[in-house]
Amino acid sequence: MAARLVSLLLLALLGMLHAQLWLGRGSVPKVEQMRAQLARVQAQNQQAEWRNQQLLNEVEDLREGLEIIEERARMELGMVKPNEILVQIAQGGSH
Repeated sequence: MAARLVSLLLLALLGMLHAQLWLGRGSVPKVEQMRAQLARVQAQNQQAEWRNQQLLNEVEDLREGLEIIEERARMELGMVKPNEILVQIAQGGSH
């Protein structure tokens, strides 16, 4: 009789564990659902990182482009910013 009771108890525990596996918080279907959600979020993050890098590259290109334009305007055209004073040093010839 004791062996039968132990068998029934073990069978009940096995049934509970099996139910947890398929129906509980950490069940197989729930884990698969969470893995799919994680894959979607990772793909969205990767796209966002790629777009951020594109925007950073565009900003850097604009910065460098403006610096180059300003440098050329100063050197080739002698342009100055407001409130700046242009000082030119003449190359000395042989005397």
